[in-house]
Amino acid sequence: MARRFSEFTDTLWYATAPEGPDTSVLQGEVSADVCVVGAGYSGLTTALELARQGVSVVVLEREEIGFGGSGRNAGHCTPTFTHYSLPELRKVLGAPWAERLIQRQTRANDKVGEMVRRYGIDCEWEQNGYVQGALFPSHLETLRGQMQSYNAVGARTRMLDRDEVQAVTGSSRFYGGWLHEEAGGLNALGYARGLGRAVLSEGGRIFTGSGVSGCRRQDGTWRVETAQGAVKAEKVIYTTGAYTVAGWPKLEETFRIMRVFVAATQPLSEESQAAVLPQRTTIQDGRGDIYVYKYNRENRIVASMFPMGARGRDPAYTRQVLSERLKWLHPGLREKLNWDFFWFGELDMQRRTVPRLYGLAPGVVAMTGLSGRGVPTGSMIGGILSDWAMGVREQDLDLRLEPLSRQPLYMNVAPQVALRGYRLRDNLRARRQKAPLPPHA
Repeated sequence: MARRFSEFTDTLWYATAPEGPDTSVLQGEVSADVCVVGAGYSGLTTALELARQGVSVVVLEREEIGFGGSGRNAGHCTPTFTHYSLPELRKVLGAPWAERLIQRQTRANDKVGEMVRRYGIDCEWEQNGYVQGALFPSHLETLRGQMQSYNAVGARTRMLDRDEVQAVTGSSRFYGGWLHEEAGGLNALGYARGLGRAVLSEGGRIFTGSGVSGCRRQDGTWRVETAQGAVKAEKVIYTTGAYTVAGWPKLEETFRIMRVFVAATQPLSEESQAAVLPQRTTIQDGRGDIYVYKYNRENRIVASMFPMGARGRDPAYTRQVLSERLKWLHPGLREKLNWDFFWFGELDMQRRTVPRLYGLAPGVVAMTGLSGRGVPTGSMIGGILSDWAMGVREQDLDLRLEPLSRQPLYMNVAPQVALRGYRLRDNLRARRQKAPLPPHA
């Protein structure tokens, strides 16, 4: 039975992205060297890497290009890790896997920029940096540690003092902040559709409306089956993430879905733009229960948070939270905010918030677990998956190949429990340090 996902056509990106390339439903049987299942960032960048090397590749997509998280995310492209600091990641993954993944992730925006330029992708790509603010003084030390560890691996980041962070973000609320100069933002669906067009330009084939119902060995190759056709391929790569429906037994048990909501205001006036993000950076307010926002091409604020209690469930209350938080962060914002767009996306959360590469069978792998870092991670992961398809030895891949494993039951509640814990922790720290709390904290 197909999972029910949030509405795709509610997104700002669906309303504003350029049209995607012409595709069709797979009918009959075709052959390829590699079959990629899922036409999001991960699948499309994998197919693009392979097609550029002369490999025959077919992409199968149940819905349309970018239907999953690739078309619903908030469009932030910050080449960092969501949950772990770099020292923590080294402990979790060990050598040599941690250093390999760190190198891939921290240089992911180089990859995004190169693909956007090379293929002329119209996706509102802006590389104006990312700021993580400090809403209480002790957070500055944590941010300083991030700066040092990321700069040590080649990233361009620096600390901002109170005056500098106000000049960059327009907010007087922060005690300082951490600026990642290489971060950027884009139109999420425009980028996905542009990647799809790039795949086709390199000779790859994409079939949409062609959900995979099964995959079986036949006559020495893999037969990937859809309702009206099949692909015969030497190798198969699943990249469906949180939007996995059938296709391979128990693949959907490797993660738990966590929802996130995104909203976009009306285009803001020039006066408001001077008060909010005058340098068009992306900003995260620094709380564990995050509030993150940026502009799109039309000068709409695009903001995202995780649902919690009535926030996310009650549309009127949710818009109130978004408006009051933004106006608290930017007291100079006088304009009434109308959140013209409001939508949800699904994340494939795992106990470890780093991508996982599963060996399903000889010649078949799956990747899940982007866990909310979709744009940079999905953009760089194609290099790893294409390496596997090209025969790079398992020990030389940049992700460890693991057996399929299901997530523990506690992951049904762990992400929400963690969010509430972060909120409580930050509230206690702010009170101890006599720092003001934002509304609805």
